[in-house]
Amino acid sequence: MKKNLSLITATILCLGLTQTFAQFGRGPGGPKLDGAMAKLFGDHNTFTATMEFQSVQTSGENITMPGTIAFDTGKSRFEMNMSEAKGMKMPPQAVAQMKSMGMDSMISISRPDKNLILIVYPGLKSYAAMTPPKKSDNADSADFKVETTEIGKETVEGHACVKNKVIVTDKENTKHESTVWNATDLKNFPVKIETTEAGQSATMLFKNVSFDKPAASSFEAPADFTKYDNIQTMMQTEMMKKMGGGAGFPPGR
Repeated sequence: MKKNLSLITATILCLGLTQTFAQFGRGPGGPKLDGAMAKLFGDHNTFTATMEFQSVQTSGENITMPGTIAFDTGKSRFEMNMSEAKGMKMPPQAVAQMKSMGMDSMISISRPDKNLILIVYPGLKSYAAMTPPKKSDNADSADFKVETTEIGKETVEGHACVKNKVIVTDKENTKHESTVWNATDLKNFPVKIETTEAGQSATMLFKNVSFDKPAASSFEAPADFTKYDNIQTMMQTEMMKKMGGGAGFPPGR
């Protein structure tokens, strides 16, 4: 009975964390670098890096999520361990429950070319394939207008940077304003980005940047993983398996 309660608690916690990251990640599971956001990277169409993602919630809570990111012409992959999140006020026993369930490690893959988001849980050997609430814009589209204004010079993580205010206007004439620190020693790569959307601010800090092209397999779900249509069904089904009930929901439902 105690084991079953722990499994249920871990599942509820994991679902809650996923929804939280969806809120400040501009999509289910984490940050997406397509559409207007992709325009902040200029000519850098491929790269990999470690990334620290910070968000100030409407409640005033400051959440930090470290991870690794890969990007290739609009496609992005963000890999994180949710037990490493700071500011979530998670009790140690809750973190232990997530790890025991195999729910601590999560990979978010954004495929705007297929209008698809994949949320992969390696510990569960499962993933959810979902259509984003709003169709992604093609990162190569000419429908974006970019205005850049230099507002200073600062050093970020040892890189001399030009600090810019960047306004990206999309085809619906919606303006997306960001503050961007472009590193002069990294071909003006934006090592730090601050943006505010719908009253919620977020910061992305990039380290260990490499411009090597990521492997194509980075943006695909493992072929031997079980596919589901949504995160809730995946969590419920995997929880029932671990509880030994054998009931739950059938895959893909």
